[in-house]
Amino acid sequence: MIPSVPRELPGVESNVSTTRVVTGVGADAGSQRRWHLLDTAPLLAREGITPVGTIVAVHGNPTWSYLWRGLVAASLQRARAGGPAWRIVAVDQLEMGYSERTSLTRGLPQRIADLGAIIDDLDITGTLVTLGHDWGGPVSLGWAVRNRDRVDAVAVLNTAVHHPAGMPLPSALRVAGARSLLATTTVKTTAFLDTTLALADPPLAPDVRAAYRAPYASSELRRGIGAFVADIPATPDHPSTPALDELAGGLVDLTVPALLLRGPRDPVFGEHHLDDLARRLPHADIHRFEGAGHMLAEERPYADLVLDWLDDKGLSGGDHGDPVDRGIRAEEENAHDDAQPFVPIWQRLHDRRDDGDTAVVDLTRRVGGEPLDVSWNELAQRVDQLAAGFAAFGIRPGDRVSLLVQPGPTLTAVLYACLRIGAVVVVADRGLGIRGLSRAVRGTEPAFVVGEQAGLAAARALGWPGRRISAPNLPAPAARALGVEASLAEIAASGSRAAVPAPPSAHDEAAILFTSGSTGPAKGVVYTHAQLAALRDTLGAHFDVTPDVGLVTGFAPFALLGPALGTRSATPRMDVSAPRTLTASAVAEAVRASRARIVFLSPAAVANVCATADALTPDDRAALAQVRTFLSTGAPVSIDLLRQAHQLMPAAAAHTPYGMTECLLVTDVTLDELESAQQAPDAGVCVGTPIGSGTVRISALDDDGRATGDLSDTPHVTGEIVVSAPHLKRGYHRLWATDRDAVRGTQAHPGRWHRTGDVGHLDGEGRLWVEGRLPHVIVTTDGPVTPVGPEQQIESIDDVRRAAIVGVGPRGRQVCVAVVETMPGARRPGLAPSDLAERIRAASDTPVAAALVVPALPTDIRHNSKIDRSRLAAWAERVLAGAKPSAP
Repeated sequence: MIPSVPRELPGVESNVSTTRVVTGVGADAGSQRRWHLLDTAPLLAREGITPVGTIVAVHGNPTWSYLWRGLVAASLQRARAGGPAWRIVAVDQLEMGYSERTSLTRGLPQRIADLGAIIDDLDITGTLVTLGHDWGGPVSLGWAVRNRDRVDAVAVLNTAVHHPAGMPLPSALRVAGARSLLATTTVKTTAFLDTTLALADPPLAPDVRAAYRAPYASSELRRGIGAFVADIPATPDHPSTPALDELAGGLVDLTVPALLLRGPRDPVFGEHHLDDLARRLPHADIHRFEGAGHMLAEERPYADLVLDWLDDKGLSGGDHGDPVDRGIRAEEENAHDDAQPFVPIWQRLHDRRDDGDTAVVDLTRRVGGEPLDVSWNELAQRVDQLAAGFAAFGIRPGDRVSLLVQPGPTLTAVLYACLRIGAVVVVADRGLGIRGLSRAVRGTEPAFVVGEQAGLAAARALGWPGRRISAPNLPAPAARALGVEASLAEIAASGSRAAVPAPPSAHDEAAILFTSGSTGPAKGVVYTHAQLAALRDTLGAHFDVTPDVGLVTGFAPFALLGPALGTRSATPRMDVSAPRTLTASAVAEAVRASRARIVFLSPAAVANVCATADALTPDDRAALAQVRTFLSTGAPVSIDLLRQAHQLMPAAAAHTPYGMTECLLVTDVTLDELESAQQAPDAGVCVGTPIGSGTVRISALDDDGRATGDLSDTPHVTGEIVVSAPHLKRGYHRLWATDRDAVRGTQAHPGRWHRTGDVGHLDGEGRLWVEGRLPHVIVTTDGPVTPVGPEQQIESIDDVRRAAIVGVGPRGRQVCVAVVETMPGARRPGLAPSDLAERIRAASDTPVAAALVVPALPTDIRHNSKIDRSRLAAWAERVLAGAKPSAP
């Protein structure tokens, strides 16, 4: 049976859809089978364009070659613009789409042979890349494994080549594949087809949905859908199991470039399937499209990413790749190693293992009414015991371990024990919110989870992966309910009888630290051991941290660095996921208990510390008077807030370093330097000059508000802030495209850079001024406007507490709208009173089209201090369009 191919397909150019008769192979040998495919070769030939290679794209079930129309369009657009021209061959597998229906039941071995038959018939020569989705993944990869000498790269979207023994199939496949329901759900009705198409988010347009359904209009035409489901090897004795096992085992020898793309919201293929592929193809580049699902090709711009990747791998011919590649970055890391020998981050803890002095003070736990003190000797011993115990438990180098433990001695010991044996610690705090935290943890597919009871309960309820280890000793019923296999006490006891394994190397992955999620889904930032060591060295040298200094930190990213710096540390009583819960009395208590001379807090914490200063006793003030260095980072800090903090710690040099999760220390500025800069202030927040051997450059904004300029240190040029430092991250976890955009340098400035997404400028003295975030740049008819400068001008008004400038309208014709918090606060959100609006317009050098008031500006969930301008912009647009004002 041969379905009739329509003359036009929505979204597909004419002359791309074609048919071809191919001689069958394998069990189908000698037959003549009609294939339907999308093939751009005729169009390229007619336009005189020579392709650089061919991408053979294979759909899954129950889609067909129409799935790849976006790749067809993107490749033709680039070719016509003078870029690399790829021939796209997207096949309809036999029994599917508009290809022939036959009487043969096609299992995986036959489908791989079928694909080979049409590739041979098309006489494809030169560079060849395979691309597959769903069950088209095993088919395309199966052909690649059998034809290593002919394939130059492989790529897949949401697929799998192995399903763990004992793990049930996804529910959708179990229902569809059940013997009693298989025919009903897949052949007799369109239930399986409809369910698959409904997975697309946003929903498919009606004409697209109709196009997908068209070749499956009758039960006879849907027999292939049922056969494909029936061919899923769910048991060892399934006929296709040997072929799938052969494929899975053969992937380890497939050394060509590989790209793994995934939509995490997939009810069919889970993170464990991606993790399995990553283990079999350890050199593969991976990109997860957060928020996307099974129908990834319909939900995200995968086609441009695939074509960019081929450029970067040098498969497109010519010099189309990014001037920065991983080889250059690795070369620079090695050069840094030669200049400065690597000292592991745990070395100073190890060096003080015989020291009975205090290493960590836990203000949240009491022993006889006093804070719990842990000595260097006790901490080092505990780290060694846990390290050996973790290894005996099965934690291996490279295994990811999610830490769901509050800051304190327990977390410190677990962290250093994991680092010591080469495990990769995953740190995502509760400040991300339960959904953000769950997304972060699941996205890393940890092999192990170490947690307190609340964290383990969340892991259980949300289905997080990983073997469970409890921080406390739990009653047996609770441990069983939470799936706990061992407690830390049991792990340490087993480790006391074992040796600590060999340490990892400098360039092994050490940690995945998650960003705040204030500008989109939180990203996992990967650090190596060398980069963590470089961070320790930079921090220690710049702030003169010595063993007798002591450190109090209410800022989670730095709460664990005390042992690495060889100095005692204390975390004050607070909820570390809510920095504004820290009080002045708690800081004084921590300083007194640890004899600390350095205090490190987030801006939100500083604000509440200053607000609660009236509760300080004379003893508290005397303790704070001993502090000699005060630091606040994580978000811009106003000079007035620094002055207030300095009054509480009058002997301290007040610093406000600038950094981000990707490079925790970039620049630094003191209160004295800020006072000096205020004599002739620039627009923005002054964050000082680079720390250590770090470098800061600016990529100028063009008229469309995009950072397209070369990297420059020319003063007073506004653009994206681009940084480089020895402690700069290695990359993002499974975000190839994001990492590619973030690390790119330029032809004139190759090297290992990070594009921060912040905008600002350098002044004549080399100081950096931050003017906002790149996504928040307002593009007006007069050009781009950065928000922080006009916000500062508006905040000079007496009864304005805080201000935000956002853009409303289409890009290029946006207008600036001011949204302000007032003193006293507005009772309800809405238009600002006319007199306030006039004062706002008069204060700002930038034209303000409208002014709105809110009881409180929305902030990010981790720092409680970064204004969420994107959320405000959407809210302001609704209000100005006439919607009833509600809280933003």
